[in-house]
Amino acid sequence: MIAKALRNGLGNLIIFIDFITRPRKMKRTPENQAAVDQAAAGLELYQFRACPFCVRTRRTLHKLNVPVTLKDAKNNAQDRQTLLEQGGRIKVPCLRIEEEGEVTWLYESKVIGAYLEDRFAAA
Repeated sequence: MIAKALRNGLGNLIIFIDFITRPRKMKRTPENQAAVDQAAAGLELYQFRACPFCVRTRRTLHKLNVPVTLKDAKNNAQDRQTLLEQGGRIKVPCLRIEEEGEVTWLYESKVIGAYLEDRFAAA
């Protein structure tokens, strides 16, 4: 019980620190932002709200100004089941990428961050 309270407290502290230190969003022309928005329509991030690696991934998304649907794999049973059945395991963060009918599941915050930087930093 003490471990759970400690974990919840640390999770909330991580979220608070993320909020007060969040980087600025990348500025783009309206046309470029519309292209990014369209490209991001096929992305979904399966995550836990207080997971430090998920916070890191969400910070990258925020910094790059990439709107991605967030899926709560901890508190939403349907999202958790989808992650298990289609992604293969319950591990977060996990980025679901759907392009041209093909679906790819990326795990690991560093891998996801590198993918997002490569795809959206220059856009």
